[in-house]
Amino acid sequence: MIKKLLIFVNFLFTFQFTVSAQNGTVKPLTIGEIRKLKSEILKEERTLNIYLPQNFDKTKSYPIIYLLDGSMNEDFIHVTGLVQFFNQMYAMPETIVVGIANVDRKRDFTIHTDLKDLQKEYPTTGHSDKFIGFLEKELKPYIENQFKTDRTYIFGQSLGGLLATEILLKKPEMFNDYFIISPSLWWDDESLLKQAPQLLAKIKDTNKFVYISVGKGEHKVMVKDAEDFYTFLQKSNKKNWMVEYKMMETDNHATILHRSLYEGLVKLFPYQEPK
Repeated sequence: MIKKLLIFVNFLFTFQFTVSAQNGTVKPLTIGEIRKLKSEILKEERTLNIYLPQNFDKTKSYPIIYLLDGSMNEDFIHVTGLVQFFNQMYAMPETIVVGIANVDRKRDFTIHTDLKDLQKEYPTTGHSDKFIGFLEKELKPYIENQFKTDRTYIFGQSLGGLLATEILLKKPEMFNDYFIISPSLWWDDESLLKQAPQLLAKIKDTNKFVYISVGKGEHKVMVKDAEDFYTFLQKSNKKNWMVEYKMMETDNHATILHRSLYEGLVKLFPYQEPK
């Protein structure tokens, strides 16, 4: 009887050890926070996906990237991976990423248009003024109250690039650095692009990095508009602006973002051999 009991106990211990070894220890993999912010301007709650550096210290100041199209199923994960890589391998300081999850990007990222075809195809459009107000008066003050910050960036592609361009031209002081990828400057018969020279002439020449890129495989209008905008920036003769333009030779509108952001960050944070 005792022998049988010992055999059973040994079997039970072995079984438990095997299950434990198979399962291991499971705990969440955390790279930041998800926060909700009630916007009075937009009349809705917005989700913020926030990446925090591995050695995050709430007493330190960090650069902040505001990422448009920052939903978990959009660009948040791969962009934070890129930032973490540049923290490790390049001269980029540890940086916080604030991914702004979308509700209706066509509504939020576009200026008003009277063009009937666009109104029909995109019936909710034309409210970028409200979204910019949300960024300026609600989101940025909230983030700057939660985290110590120094330099600020905005990353935007396509309609997000259109919005980033509008902010640069109309409220340039909102961000220090602008990453504008494949901007949809065709919107509203290129009305924002046509205003660019006059708007640029009014902007103060303060320290700023502006990076524009477009894919060679994109629509020819997208390519022309990006090149024209870069030309306007050059002609504006801002001595304290570092302006970069990159034609992505192997990319189209769908593939450009990650590789283009990499190229832009290399311009801003070039690789240095370890000492």
